[in-house]
Amino acid sequence: MINALTALDGRYARLTTEIADIFSEYGLIKHRVFVEIEWLKFILNDLKLAAAEPDAIKRLDTIFTSMDTDDARHVKTIEQKTNHDVKAVEYFIKEKMDDLGMSGIKEWVHFACTSDDINNIAYALMLNKGKTVAETLLRQLIEDLEQKARAYKSIPMMSRTHGQPATPTTVGKEFVNFAWRLLQEADILFKSRVQAKINGATGNFNAHHFVYPQIDWIDASRRFITDHLKLSPILYTTQVNPNHSMAFILHAMIRAAAVTIDLDRDMWGYISLGYFKQRVKKGETGSSTMPHKVNPIDFENSEGNMGISISMMEHLSVKLQKSRFQRDLSDSTVLRSLGSAFGYFSIGIKNALKGLSKIDLNAPVLEKDLEENQELLAEPFQTAMRVFGEDNPYERLKELTRGQKIGKKELALFVERLDKVPAEFKNKMKQLTPRNYVGLAQNLVDTYFNEKDGSDH
Repeated sequence: MINALTALDGRYARLTTEIADIFSEYGLIKHRVFVEIEWLKFILNDLKLAAAEPDAIKRLDTIFTSMDTDDARHVKTIEQKTNHDVKAVEYFIKEKMDDLGMSGIKEWVHFACTSDDINNIAYALMLNKGKTVAETLLRQLIEDLEQKARAYKSIPMMSRTHGQPATPTTVGKEFVNFAWRLLQEADILFKSRVQAKINGATGNFNAHHFVYPQIDWIDASRRFITDHLKLSPILYTTQVNPNHSMAFILHAMIRAAAVTIDLDRDMWGYISLGYFKQRVKKGETGSSTMPHKVNPIDFENSEGNMGISISMMEHLSVKLQKSRFQRDLSDSTVLRSLGSAFGYFSIGIKNALKGLSKIDLNAPVLEKDLEENQELLAEPFQTAMRVFGEDNPYERLKELTRGQKIGKKELALFVERLDKVPAEFKNKMKQLTPRNYVGLAQNLVDTYFNEKDGSDH
């Protein structure tokens, strides 16, 4: 849409369809209708507070199952008169019940509920769906990283600490680092339970208990939230859900987004170093003025959108745990942006995936870097010198290597002059190269997959 206010519904609309289906205004209205209908069914079926015809439940279900965008627009029309979004949903359902010949029980709609009883459950259901989308995307990214970890587990690569040449690793080990980090957050999302409440104006079942003191309303609310909605009940609230579970989920997503940004920046750097080449797509332009360029735009896009997502999720996760006394409405407008946070997160993951799908390892550049940085062997050499009692090993290697390039000849001569290292071990030192000085990097990749295969992931 060329006139969309945000990129979510404009430039990136193709990447946020799933999120829009859940968190749009239509999605929110439809979830509210679902909650109201389910609560009414619970009153009729479970609590048996009103008599209803045998097919009442089936007819009530059609109000939700047949709901479309025209119905949602009608709810918004009602809201223009009520100036209250949840009350508009209530009136909409009552109109539908009149049409279905169910006027006799329509006043049981919204029984003993405060608006946030409906809203918090609607958002909980939306959050539950949203976290499933987020987890699915994360696992797709993890799978892609794992594939590259397997493919490149034996490919040596010079590390860079502080941007400077450092102890070698393997390409696969660096990919597995990111896979492992993201896996922690994907598992948290999978295991997390979304909480919801239905307990009245200030969380004490006041109206419920006044009219039906014989009913165990605490147990009833538990059954409704758990059995009917498949959510986790929360009993201790004011008028509003304190949103602990939402904050818990958003903080896991914040960490996942931060790891993704770390991945984006590393890939950006490796591409700039020539470690990876990007496949060229015919017709694409890398720069408006420099025809040769193939920019790492997917990783840059991912980084930017993840940054927006983090800032939104940080605000949501902190703000939504605060409410003055028993209720204020500052959370209502903030909750409207929950879908936006998921939208930017979704764009971030999808562009990271796109970036990874377009890269190929440039092995000659990696080998050249290793060959030209023989000083990387200063670490193992001085460690061996310590073991065999050589004097001042660190200082001697520092004098030889710091701030200057050395070759194989210089290293071989240095080793030959060592007094206390046995000849056999000297030969081992001479055979060592940056290319084969990768420690247990390959083993760590194997360990990751062995542990994952043996777990419940």
